Parts: sequence; C-alpha cells; structure tokens
Amino acid sequence: MRVALGVSYRGEAYKGWQSQPGGGTVQDELEAALARFVAQPIRTICAGRTDTGVHGLNQVVHFDSPVEREAFSWVRGVNRYLPRDIAIQWAAFPGEDFHARNWARGRRYWFLLLESNVRPSIQAGGVGWTFRPLDGDAMRDAAARLVGEHDFSSFRSSECQAASPVKILRDIRIEKRGAYWRFEFDGVAFLHHMIRNIMGCLVAVGAGQKPPAWMDEVLAARSRDAAAPTFPPDGLYFVGPTYDDHLNLPRHTAAMDWLP
Repeated sequence: MRVALGVSYRGEAYKGWQSQPGGGTVQDELEAALARFVAQPIRTICAGRTDTGVHGLNQVVHFDSPVEREAFSWVRGVNRYLPRDIAIQWAAFPGEDFHARNWARGRRYWFLLLESNVRPSIQAGGVGWTFRPLDGDAMRDAAARLVGEHDFSSFRSSECQAASPVKILRDIRIEKRGAYWRFEFDGVAFLHHMIRNIMGCLVAVGAGQKPPAWMDEVLAARSRDAAAPTFPPDGLYFVGPTYDDHLNLPRHTAAMDWLP
C-alpha cells in the first residue's frame, strides 16, 4: 500500500533532507525508523528537499509499504524510533499512484528573522538575526517586484541542478510580530538557495543599504554577482507542499503553531 506522511523536523543537526552515503540526514533517520517499524527497508520520496540547517514543518513523503497499518499506528509507531527533533505529524493513504513531489501544486516557506541588538540565544538555530532596524514598507515594495514568473538566475546557487531558472513566485508576505519578522514565500517551485538569496537582498533593502528599486536591477541582471550574499539558513522553514483539495492531505500541523 502507498502511504503518505507529514514530517516535521529541526534541521540544524542534519546535513539536509536528502540521503547521503555518510548518513546524517533527515531522510536517513526517517528511513531507518520506518525500517525498524515494518522490519524491512523502506525508500521514501519527498515533496521538496531542504538544505543543511533548514527546518521542516510539514514535509510530505510517500513510500510503498509491505504491510498495512492504521494511520495512527504509522504516526505513533514510527515516532517511537525517531530522534526527538523529528516527528511524524500525520499519515494518510491518498492512492496507489500518489507522488509527493510530482503531484505538488506549489510549495511554501517561512523565514523567521529576529530584529534585536542581542543575538539569539534560546532561539539559536531557529531564527535568523539582524541587529539593524528594518523598514517593512521598503521590504514589501522590493518583494512585490519579484512576484510572478521570472528568470531567477540572480538568486540561484552555483550548485543548483534545476533545468531552468524560470520559476513562478506567487506571493511574498512580510509581517512583524514583536521583535520577529515573518517572511512567507508561496511559489510553484524554488531554485537552490533561492529564498536565502532573496532574504539577503530584502534585509539589505530593509536596513536602508539599497532602495527597493534595486531589486529590479538584481532580477534583470540574471547574475548571482548582482545580488546580496546568501543569508544563513537559520530561520528558514519548509512549511510544506500544496495539493489538490480532493486528496484531503493536511496543510497545517501543530508544529506550525509555536512560531511567532
């Protein structure tokens, strides 16, 4: 039977999502726990790979199971074998042809940023940080220039393996809650380091180092050299993919509720 799982994780202890020969990834931990639960090797396919230090709130994976279990058994049983910073949030059975990556209609990310004179302590690893006051209106102006279908080469990592730099960014929302900024990104798909590179530019604009119109120049240049340095991964969360409503897959998990 084909099983879909929603997985949350803190990313700072792992070398990203995708399995590597040396281990140390979220996928390695999940597949080891699944193998212990069903007593057979299991290979998973995810909706969107995340990099070292990036967190997941509702990463969706699918796999074919040699055994049948109730949804609650997958959640409780697999969580028993997972480390404390990874947890299954839900399990579902969307059909034998469901594909976590290919069926995704879009993907969402959040970036949490602390604006403070003092660096993060108890939030370390879970938020980005700037000591400079930020202008929200200036950042929203700059962000609006990126919405739509564009060539995002200026925000693309040199290690990016995507076939095309042209992507559709549906929306960027920027809100401040207390000392914390939340940047919400909604797109069809994203390039490697695309959001972290956009964040570097938005923070430069917000701090008054560049005007909002500078974002037009960066986008038009189609060169990584035109943009700001890549922002650290702390504070970047893969909120999860979106699917057609008829699949009834959860879009919200409890892991989302504790964030500012």
